[in-house]
Amino acid sequence: MNHPAELAVHKFLSDVRNGDAAMTEAALARIVSDVAEALDKQFGESSKEPFRLRMSNIGRDYCQLWYDKNKSDVAEALPSTFVMNMLIGDIVEAAFKGILKSAGVQFEDGHLATATFGKHEVKGTHDIVIDGKVDDIKSASPWSYTNKFKDYETLASHDSFGYVDQLVGYSTALNLPAGGWWVINKANGEFKYVAATGLRKESAVEERRKLIAAKADELEHGKFYRCHEDEPETFRGKETGNRILNTECGFCRYKQDCWPNATMLPSIPSKAKEPKLIWYTEVVEDGNDP
Repeated sequence: MNHPAELAVHKFLSDVRNGDAAMTEAALARIVSDVAEALDKQFGESSKEPFRLRMSNIGRDYCQLWYDKNKSDVAEALPSTFVMNMLIGDIVEAAFKGILKSAGVQFEDGHLATATFGKHEVKGTHDIVIDGKVDDIKSASPWSYTNKFKDYETLASHDSFGYVDQLVGYSTALNLPAGGWWVINKANGEFKYVAATGLRKESAVEERRKLIAAKADELEHGKFYRCHEDEPETFRGKETGNRILNTECGFCRYKQDCWPNATMLPSIPSKAKEPKLIWYTEVVEDGNDP
């Protein structure tokens, strides 16, 4: 376990399972309030806001933010299930806070906070502060729970959603150290704490702050450029000669405008009955049977 509070939560959940404990009335009331707020946020009246930097987007690639600001109309449509997925995340966060409270874990609840990066103010609502450190609560798919949130290094190496810089933003706004992420598997309820070990030195945090400020400066009048290039496709350890989008570009909602020649095809070298779909940027006529 990576956090002392994990043991308290496991004990509380075990006691509830055995009929030896129950959630406090205060915790239940707070969950109900938070879920009602989440329902209003996801299903209430809304209007499209103009682009601005927020805690939730400051860690995204410059190219994505440029599109958000300048060409958001070309984004791929979100699936109809998107709102439900967001609501599930909100409910999981609300329930987990109630569990923490009932387990006797002392924490400060989140509130709107503002961080300054260079000349830019960025606002957002953090999740919780435990033991004087800022923590985020994230719900995750089984794959992300196991592979993305494996540890700090793994998360930071492919941080498509900018979770690390988001935590840096909250840390800066509150003038508190970055703690880490409480991650809950949406499929089975297992949870863990991923400590932000790479942000324990102020020099590392300051470097992140400088990069965020530079990105914000560039977004004011900067031109578009790709943050990632396509990469060679490999199959069974050998290059096929084809080129494909990397993971970050593959998840981006602007990829079809940014890479107009990209085509989604079943994996060309795969011999599987149902090959996975791949975004190809270049396909050679031969050489696909390494």
